[in-house]
Amino acid sequence: MTMSDPDPAVQDYIPVVNEDSGDAPGCGGSSRLLRDEAAGKANQEILDQYAKDYPVGPHDQPQSMCPAFGSLRVGLRMRRTATVLSGSACCVYGLTFTSHFYGARRTVGYVPFDSETLVTGKLFEDIRESVHILADPDKYDAVVIINLCVPTASGVPLDLLPKSINGVRIIGIDVPGFGVPTHAEAKDVLAAAMLKYARTEIAAGPVARPSGTEADSKPAVALLGEIFPVDAIIIDKLLAPLGASAGPVVPTREWRELYAALDSSLVAMLHPFYSACNREFTAAGKPVIGSAPVGAEGTAEWLEAVGSALGAPADIIAKHRDAMRTAITSAIQANPIKARITLSGYEGSELLVGRLLVESGADLRYVGSACPATRWNARDREWLEAHGVTVKFRASLEDDLCAVDAFEPDLAIGTTPVVQHAKQQGTPSLYFTNLISARPLMGPAGAGSLSQVINTAINNKARFDSMESFFEGVGKGDSAGVWTEDTADRAGLVTPREVA
Repeated sequence: MTMSDPDPAVQDYIPVVNEDSGDAPGCGGSSRLLRDEAAGKANQEILDQYAKDYPVGPHDQPQSMCPAFGSLRVGLRMRRTATVLSGSACCVYGLTFTSHFYGARRTVGYVPFDSETLVTGKLFEDIRESVHILADPDKYDAVVIINLCVPTASGVPLDLLPKSINGVRIIGIDVPGFGVPTHAEAKDVLAAAMLKYARTEIAAGPVARPSGTEADSKPAVALLGEIFPVDAIIIDKLLAPLGASAGPVVPTREWRELYAALDSSLVAMLHPFYSACNREFTAAGKPVIGSAPVGAEGTAEWLEAVGSALGAPADIIAKHRDAMRTAITSAIQANPIKARITLSGYEGSELLVGRLLVESGADLRYVGSACPATRWNARDREWLEAHGVTVKFRASLEDDLCAVDAFEPDLAIGTTPVVQHAKQQGTPSLYFTNLISARPLMGPAGAGSLSQVINTAINNKARFDSMESFFEGVGKGDSAGVWTEDTADRAGLVTPREVA
């Protein structure tokens, strides 16, 4: 079949859009409306699965960036992978801007559309043409197509795309804001789709060994969740006394690493929201454990779980566990944290950071995560609550701000609006994503690294007090920068009414 031939599989595909949406349908409307429009479409089964994998909380609409950024980030970080977006132009602009802000150094593909191409099915044909053009085996191992809100709600059937072209894998996923609650969970969507594809390749016959690896008889532990690179090295050292090694980090950086991950003896779900990836590993017959080696107690529990799952001798597990507990306790005691703290974020590692803060001596009052409660973070939640910490899953911005106001912390760790809110009150604050999750957390190194940045921020309280005093009143009342008739009259200026 040539690119110009009509595809018999889609001859009867006639998507439905809201005729009042104009020539450029967008995702700014009600999420429930878009979800209702999607009912009965080609991708309804996908949306039903998302509802099971990513249960929503009191709010069903993301309060942060577009969730599709998570999938886009996964694709852009993989070598020899092209990523293409299908959605409203405003959404694509925002996603590409954010991607390059976070360091993407490659082009993001875009298949534009309007109401006519959406209604007639021409959009699907345009997408199919784009993947044929991109499928160059000299450049790419895979081409990823991501449907945003409107194409998903309209049922644009990416599953009808060819599975491969010229040996290049074609992977189509739907990542609507009304179906995937956070960008963290959107990472799971694409990572799982790639694992599923790799699983079918393995079932079909021999596959290529990941580049730069050598045959190793030691069992490997795949690491599920984006972590600071040094943490993977630390985990590898933690596993060595148990006769194991750290396997690939999923999401991976290249396609062949997916084979190695699926060949691992055990999967460590460091971030607990990778529900779809868990399903793929389970289908491959791999056991999965939760939590992560953070803090003295967390590391001890994790090593016991890993050692037992790998069948390591009990005496070796106990000896290594006790040695690590002692080393991490010493690191924590050398760098204690003495402050009241609130913590919130949307990366999925908030509970892990919370455990480390508590063990470091912090008076942690609140942990809010935009991600859901799962069986993989149940133990972390129990541990935190047993230590007097309020834990909130699917936390809204209002929940996080309320915690800052109620607990009056010495340091607020959170998202950008939480940091802004705290700083306006003269409270030191740290952006979770860039300053906390982007540093080592595991083992002795993690304890020392975290306490250093926390204590440095807390010690800046005097500077905040000085700035707050200097700028007292700025941005409020008459100095808010908004001219009313009253402020204009007192300043001797022309009033807005006179100008009109």
